[in-house]
Amino acid sequence: MIRINLLPHRQIKRAERQREFGLMAIGTGVIAIAIIFLGWTYLSSQLSAQQERNARLDKAIGVLDQEIADIKKLQTEIKSLLERKGIVENLQTSRSQAVVILDLVARQLPNGIIIKNIKQTGNTVMLQGLADTQARVSTLSKNLEDTKAWVNGTPVIGEIKSVIVNNIKQNDFSLSFNLKAQKPADEKAAGMDKAGVK
Repeated sequence: MIRINLLPHRQIKRAERQREFGLMAIGTGVIAIAIIFLGWTYLSSQLSAQQERNARLDKAIGVLDQEIADIKKLQTEIKSLLERKGIVENLQTSRSQAVVILDLVARQLPNGIIIKNIKQTGNTVMLQGLADTQARVSTLSKNLEDTKAWVNGTPVIGEIKSVIVNNIKQNDFSLSFNLKAQKPADEKAAGMDKAGVK
């Protein structure tokens, strides 16, 4: 006997394909969701690790900034202390300079010269006085030049002019010389060493 299938085979195949497609779509969706979830989890963990690293770096930068501020403060204090030390050393060096200058001029002063004024500006000393002859001024300049411990270079004789003082002809002169920069130890030695001072 011949059997005839009255069901439309096309509809059955279409329904079967739709069911397969639906299963594949669901499987693809599940796989896609799984991939998205894994990717999100991985990126989230990476982000969290990077944020922890950034937090550690920020903390380390804060510590370094504090140390830099402390170093700058110490540098400022060191600079201030060095400036004070320099001032104290300068005071120590120039403490007895006035006495030494007066002693030096008195020892080098030849007869026939009267000193009217002594003025010191920095390392330059200016003498003003009266001399009975111009040769006496030259002698004073030579004597000061020979004092190597305190005088730097050759003294400079300024203007010499004739004046009448108490009915006596005198020579009004000015003379300047530069002092050597003395270290505290040098100053003591120079003050005690009378060999260079005539």
